[in-house]
Amino acid sequence: MTAPRRIGLKASCVVGFDGSRHVLWRDGEVVIEGARILFVGRGFPGPVDQWIDYGNALLGPGFIDLDALGDLDSTVLTLDNGDERDMGRMWSAEYLATGPRESYSFDEEVFKYRYAFTQLIRNGITTAMPITSMYYREWAETFDEFAAVADVAAELGLRTYLGPCYMSGMQYLRADGTLAEHWDEPRGLAGLDAAERFFREFDGSHGGLIRGALLPDRIQTCTPALLQRTAALSCELAAPVRLHCCQGPGEVKRVKRLRGLAPLAWLEHLDLLGPRSVLPHGIYIEGDDDLARLADSGTSLIHCPVVFARDGEALDSFGRYRARGINFALGTDTWPADLLDNMRQGLNIARIKAGGNQGTSALDFYNAATLGGAKALGRDDLGRLAPGARADITVFSLAGMHLGPLFDPLKNLILAGRGDDCIASWIDGRCVMHDGQVNGVDYASLQHQAQQQFHALMRSHATRAFGQPDWRSLFQPAIPFADAWSEARPLCTLASASGQ
Repeated sequence: MTAPRRIGLKASCVVGFDGSRHVLWRDGEVVIEGARILFVGRGFPGPVDQWIDYGNALLGPGFIDLDALGDLDSTVLTLDNGDERDMGRMWSAEYLATGPRESYSFDEEVFKYRYAFTQLIRNGITTAMPITSMYYREWAETFDEFAAVADVAAELGLRTYLGPCYMSGMQYLRADGTLAEHWDEPRGLAGLDAAERFFREFDGSHGGLIRGALLPDRIQTCTPALLQRTAALSCELAAPVRLHCCQGPGEVKRVKRLRGLAPLAWLEHLDLLGPRSVLPHGIYIEGDDDLARLADSGTSLIHCPVVFARDGEALDSFGRYRARGINFALGTDTWPADLLDNMRQGLNIARIKAGGNQGTSALDFYNAATLGGAKALGRDDLGRLAPGARADITVFSLAGMHLGPLFDPLKNLILAGRGDDCIASWIDGRCVMHDGQVNGVDYASLQHQAQQQFHALMRSHATRAFGQPDWRSLFQPAIPFADAWSEARPLCTLASASGQ
């Protein structure tokens, strides 16, 4: 049997791991052999088949995004555009009565993942647990869809934790503006069956690059039976469970009304708090009791600071939760797929909420994006550069003038860096991006198709809004267009994206 090739990577700065924490090597080296890291440090003594010198760059562990956008993000449509309920971002009673339908074809559903996964790799994310929106689906995600998504992830080389999202209910809007729930228990349980089938068939596939996960939609859209069966299946399969909760006052009020308990107490009652549970977003909690529930159970929180800050909401606070021993992972949850931006904004927000800079450091956020994400997944071979770890490695250029004079590469990147400062990415020992180019992806064609598909998504909003208004009336640009929208030129970017 032929021995795997040894490839050595060099950079002016290398983030190693000493067994308990990240450490910085100046003029460092990383040697990989197959899918594993063989050496981190300086002066590797053995033979190497190929050396690659990245020069003035930070070579570090790949980022782990556990609420990674797998979609064409539609939040740009909601920015400064009034109440989301008036623009088809929620099912209307009228839409529900006529029968919900898919906004995309099967191929379009799969394409959105190709587009999103490419963006993740471009931003230095090497492990992702994707999230998409259910409001424009007929119901939830399907086995066949995710079988195709697994192939896309493997083709691009992205390490993913996948499974079709499932739910047993959907909230909808009545004509009088009040909210109601539509429940379909059999459909929810069938969705869990599909998720179990996916896990059993795909967990560990493509050389271990694809792993399974149980991904119920949100705590308020799942019945007790669905969550109880999820908890039992997680135990049986040793599968991670991600469940969105504690993300809004309306959710908390609704769960208390439906279940008689606040969200985290309800999950505790269902045995859904524990080391395999990863919960976005944990913002609206019931004080110290909930912090104790999270810490004592070993549950991890996925912190997504940017998407909540856009609506004036924030965790109170990152430092306070960490001081109680709660493990944090990071997520993007929205466009752009830039975890550096989430670190920067998250750090600023945490200090504003805490009223000072003592409780949270830049390193705390970097740790959350690496070691914290790995801990949430139960993986001691991810999120670090150390002998024996998987060779998931990112290279961030330090040459950009926007970074300013360098003192500490990590601080400079968190203060001024961008996701696209990532110039190379290695996942499982395979170089999946070089010089900012993801292997095998035509960026111009990808963007053109995404723009066309996004236009179709915009049109679909009218079918969910009461009265099915002209879709163009639902979205208002920041600066009014000088001429009227038309089918020939609905958006100023559509023509340029097609190269016309």
